[in-house]
Amino acid sequence: MAVSVFGELLITAGLILGLFVAYSLWWTNVQADQEARKQGDAVRDRWAGGPGALDTKDGIGFLHVPGMKAGEILVKKGTDPKILNNGVAGYYTKPVKSALPEDDKGNFSLAAHRDGHGAKFHNIDKLKDGDPIVFESKDKWYVYKVYAKLAETSKFNVDVLDEVPKESGKKKPGRFITLTTCTPVYTSTYRYVVWGELERVEKVDNERTPPKELR
Repeated sequence: MAVSVFGELLITAGLILGLFVAYSLWWTNVQADQEARKQGDAVRDRWAGGPGALDTKDGIGFLHVPGMKAGEILVKKGTDPKILNNGVAGYYTKPVKSALPEDDKGNFSLAAHRDGHGAKFHNIDKLKDGDPIVFESKDKWYVYKVYAKLAETSKFNVDVLDEVPKESGKKKPGRFITLTTCTPVYTSTYRYVVWGELERVEKVDNERTPPKELR
C-alpha cells in the first residue's frame, strides 16, 4: 500500500512538473507574442500618424535578424523583466547606458529572453560573422553586420556593453550593436553575446521597402 501511494505521488509530482515546464516554455511564449504584436501594432499606428518625437516608452523601432528566425522584434527602453517578459527586446539604461542607432558613435546594446516569454533571442547561437542585423526606425533602416561573438561570459561582465567593446576586438569608437541573452539554453547562469558593426543607413521610402538583406 505504501509503495502504491508513493508511486502515485511521484506520478502526480511528474504531472505538475510537466505542466509547469509547459507553462514556462510554451504558454508564456504564446502570451508574450500576443502582447508583443499588440504593442508593435500600436507603434506602427503612431508612425502612420506623421512626424513626432522619439517614443522611448512604447517602442523605438523593430529589430530584424534573419539568422535568428524570430520575426520582427519590438525594441523598448530598459531591460527589466517586466519589459522583456512581453516578448520584446530592451536597450540598456544601466549598468551601462546604451547608445541609440542615430548617435554618431556608441554601442546600441540590447537584451531579450532566450527561453520563455517570447524567446526572441533563442537562436542567437545560429548567427555567423557577416550575418545582417537590421534595426528599423520610423524613418531609417540601420544595417549592421555580425563581426564577433562571445559564447559564454559572466552575467556580471558589463564590459561587453562598453561604447568601444574591446572584448570584441575593437579599439576605436564606431557604431556598434550588441545582442545579449542567457546561456546555456534553459538557464540564466551565463551570458551569450553577439556584436555587430554598422555598415550603412538607408532612408525609409513610402512603401517601407526593406533593405536587400530582408527580402
